Amino acid sequence: MNAERLTLAARARIHAALGDPARLAIVDTLTAGDVAPGELGAALDLPTNLVAHHLKVLEDAGIVARTRSEGDRRRTYVRLRPDALAAIVSPAMLAAKRVVFVCTQNSARSQLAAAIWSRRSHVPAVSAGTEPAERVHPRALKIARRHGLDPVDWRTANVSDVVRRDDLLIAVCDNAYEHLPSEQRPRLHWSIPDPAPADTDAAFEAAYTEIADRIERLAPTLSPEATDSTRSTP
Repeated sequence: MNAERLTLAARARIHAALGDPARLAIVDTLTAGDVAPGELGAALDLPTNLVAHHLKVLEDAGIVARTRSEGDRRRTYVRLRPDALAAIVSPAMLAAKRVVFVCTQNSARSQLAAAIWSRRSHVPAVSAGTEPAERVHPRALKIARRHGLDPVDWRTANVSDVVRRDDLLIAVCDNAYEHLPSEQRPRLHWSIPDPAPADTDAAFEAAYTEIADRIERLAPTLSPEATDSTRSTP
C-alpha cells in the first residue's frame, strides 16, 4: 500500500511539474534527444536562470536527470528518465527521408542503432563515424546476433562520405555530437555511454537496451518523407 501511495505521489509530482508551458516545452525537446542546458535556453529562448529553475523542478519530480559528457567533463546533458515517460505526451511528429546514426568509431553503438531502427521503422537508416575504426567491435557483432540481427554486411564509414543534406542525424555518443558540423540540421543527440572501455558483454548489452528503448519511443513519431526517385545516392 505504501508503494501504491508513492507511485501516486510521484505521478502527481510529474503532472504538477508539467503544468508550466516552459517545462512542457523542455520535456518535448528532450523526448527526441539529450540536450545541454545552454542549448535548451537557446532553443526555447529562455534565460539561464529560468532554465536552471525549470530543470530543478523537473529533476525534483523525477522527470529528468543530468549526465556529464564523456567528451568534455565540463559539459552536462539533460535527459528524460524512462520511468517518467508514461506520463509524457510525445512532441509533434518529425519527418525524414533517412536516418543516420553517428558515433565516433562507427564500431558499435551506431551500427546497432541502424540495425535496430531498420527492424522497427520503414524510414531507411544507415550508420557512420566521425573517426571510423578499421572494423566493427567483435562484442557488437556478438550482441547483434544474440538479438537476431544480421551483422554480416556491417562496415565502418566516415560521416562525411555518408550524410546527405536532408538526413536526420542522431548522434549516439557525446564525442560525435560535439564534433558534428554546426550547420548540419536536423539532428538529435542520445547520450549513450561507450561500452568499449569496459569491453564486457554486459556493457554492450546495456548500450543495446538503451538504444532499443530510445528507438521504440522515437520511431512512432517519425514519418517518412516522399523520396525523390531522380535523386542520386552517394
